[in-house]
Amino acid sequence: MAGIADFLDSLIGGFDLICFALMIGGLLWGLFVLRPWQQANTPAILAATTIRLIYQGGFWLAAAQGFKIILKIWLMAAILEKSPFPEFADTSQFIGGLIRAALTLLVAAYAYYYLSRHPDSEDHWQNTGLLAVPMVVSGAWLVHAAGRFDDRLLLMGLTVLHQLAAAAWIGGVFMLLNLWQLQRRQAVAAELWPLLLKRFSLFGGLAVGGILLSGVPIAWQYIDSWNGLVGTGYGNLLMVKIILLGLALTFAWLNRTAVADFLLSGNQHALRRRVPYYIEAEALILVTLLFTAASLASQPPAIDIPNLTAAWQEVLGTFTPQWPQTTSPTHSALLAGEAGRVAIVGQTPSLAATEWSNYNHNISGIFITAMGLLAMFSYSRWAHSHPLLALSRYWPIGFVGLGIFLFFRSDAETWPLGPIGFWESTFNNGEVLQHRIATLLVLVLGIFELMARRAKNADSALPLVFPVLAAFGGLMLLTHSHIGFQAKSAFLIQVGHTTMGIFALILACGRWLELKLDSPGKELAGFVSVAALFQIGFILMFYREPLY
Repeated sequence: MAGIADFLDSLIGGFDLICFALMIGGLLWGLFVLRPWQQANTPAILAATTIRLIYQGGFWLAAAQGFKIILKIWLMAAILEKSPFPEFADTSQFIGGLIRAALTLLVAAYAYYYLSRHPDSEDHWQNTGLLAVPMVVSGAWLVHAAGRFDDRLLLMGLTVLHQLAAAAWIGGVFMLLNLWQLQRRQAVAAELWPLLLKRFSLFGGLAVGGILLSGVPIAWQYIDSWNGLVGTGYGNLLMVKIILLGLALTFAWLNRTAVADFLLSGNQHALRRRVPYYIEAEALILVTLLFTAASLASQPPAIDIPNLTAAWQEVLGTFTPQWPQTTSPTHSALLAGEAGRVAIVGQTPSLAATEWSNYNHNISGIFITAMGLLAMFSYSRWAHSHPLLALSRYWPIGFVGLGIFLFFRSDAETWPLGPIGFWESTFNNGEVLQHRIATLLVLVLGIFELMARRAKNADSALPLVFPVLAAFGGLMLLTHSHIGFQAKSAFLIQVGHTTMGIFALILACGRWLELKLDSPGKELAGFVSVAALFQIGFILMFYREPLY
């Protein structure tokens, strides 16, 4: 069961940050953007749903914090084979976690019992904000900085500011989505949409400024060299965060441009036909960014592992094009080397295991590259000129074949090919569990997308399954569990996975926008989506695993 605990631990951190953004970001939205006590015409349903999201986020955050403590106890008991108490009870993770959960419950309870009954009361909004201050500050004892000796208080303060600014932006985006849903149902006045978008543009800009002003000095303290940035898990995930931030800011800029155009011309077309879907894509990227941030928090800072840092040449070498491996070692050769490869004492690298993995990745890359080429061809004018060429739109069938291939080839030391049983391998190894989920994801993705392309109902929700599953796949690649104080070989494996995770997210956002936007934006988004798929295949086709 340790495998499940390890996998859940990598996910609960991201869920914790989402709830924090929903609660604190929603509260800041109400205080500085919505300001219901100043607006006599603020719809009651808008204030009510905003407050509901705040206290629901708070209750879920408290539950997540408690679950994180339980998971840590579970993991330590599984590893140590005994109870971690009473020693664990004296740690900042245990004490700080309980205090934070209690303070979160206090804020959520006040919002539920008082703020929800007086949604237009400035005093109750301010009281909720004041109650949230110690809860936000309490998070400082649960971050990397709390365990450091140098500049401890400064780093703790900067981390709290970083979390607060991120929550303000991301929580505000969640509130915009809530506003749009009410707008679609005509539950709020039409003029509120451009008004609150304009207000949030300034508020969101200040929040992004806070993220950068706090994030840069934190990164400077934790990464002391160029190799630390490009050659460690911490540095790699930080670069992923920067890329995701850039993607999210691109959509934020498109939204701001649409608002500015509306203020100048009064034209609401972009404001209503594009901006809501840009915000949905921005939210998807920001949620992924939160899970990446949670994964980053589980990594040792680069400055602490100078002897486990890969050179930039080694990192670049993982992406060097080379002839794919199209022959596989035998299954018996793989099993013969497993005992030495996983030995705690006297570990012996297994060439067969490395070549088996290379073959799996390279063949998968050939599958996906071919699918990407077919998918890009399906957007050309020639694809509609002949019935046979029109079949290129059914390129997702490749996912079904890939899923079957991975079912037999992934983790071949386990069921169905290996001697280790299905339940034992799945629940005792977090990496195997994630591989099994990924295999199922690929298979289901292909089946549902084929069903969507054959569906006659134009209003079917089936096409939305593809971007949702693709986004989840990208999330898994970005949060793929690795050894904490990892060897360079494990890090070099991580680099390829995180790069593919970014392209998987672009694939998901592009497909989502293709389904939502009007022309010509939908065609552009669709082509970018399948181009990202092609790039994933390209990375996989030249994948080479370090000998370990």
